[in-house]
Amino acid sequence: MTSRREGRCPEVAGPRGGHVRCGVHAMAEYRIREYRDEDYEAARELFAAAMSEHAPGLCMHVLHQPWVLLVLACTFTLLLASSRSVLLPVLAVTLLLALGRQLLSYAWGLYIERCLGDDLRDIHASYVEPASSCFWVAEAAEGVVGTVAARPADAGNGTLMLRRMAVRRDFRGRGVATALGRAVLGFAQHRGCRAVVLNTLMVQHEARRLYEHLGFQPDRRYLLPTLYGRLAGCVITTYRYDLPAAD
Repeated sequence: MTSRREGRCPEVAGPRGGHVRCGVHAMAEYRIREYRDEDYEAARELFAAAMSEHAPGLCMHVLHQPWVLLVLACTFTLLLASSRSVLLPVLAVTLLLALGRQLLSYAWGLYIERCLGDDLRDIHASYVEPASSCFWVAEAAEGVVGTVAARPADAGNGTLMLRRMAVRRDFRGRGVATALGRAVLGFAQHRGCRAVVLNTLMVQHEARRLYEHLGFQPDRRYLLPTLYGRLAGCVITTYRYDLPAAD
């Protein structure tokens, strides 16, 4: 099946001097191409798996929040003073840590499910039908190994938002994410956009390094404006890549 917008992607430079034209990379066994309907399950599963990897990092981030450390310290101290035994407070703190990890993993799973139920519920309608949007996959012999999407940002003003970047773990470090990112930048420039923006969470360290390598600059940082966001200290960093003005 051929995309109805075949050939609309501009030619862009590939990583490490490789050549990408609508996603064909000359120095690795994968290619970047536009999404097809048969990619649906693979794309969703890949995104969910990649996002699930951040659950341990989120738990560690929350564990270092001052109020969490205070609760653990007070629990340990009070139980130690009342029981005069080290075993009980140690068991209580261990139980609290295990419970907290389960709750955080559950909450993170709900966030992933919300993403899958949002734009990824109908990728064709969200990214293929609108001419101003696009969804790409990185394809290797094993199947889909990477995804990325782009659509107009809510703020408008000729700004495109990069979303749903994910690369299978065993294909990381091969330039797949860089090629996907450059496909988005090439698409934005081809459409005459002013800039490309994206959001990252504080636990997405590899993603931030990737975007900075591509030339994105931190634009602003803010705390997720929800009760959960404040309690967990969820900091969102917005990155921006300003495109050169069209001649």
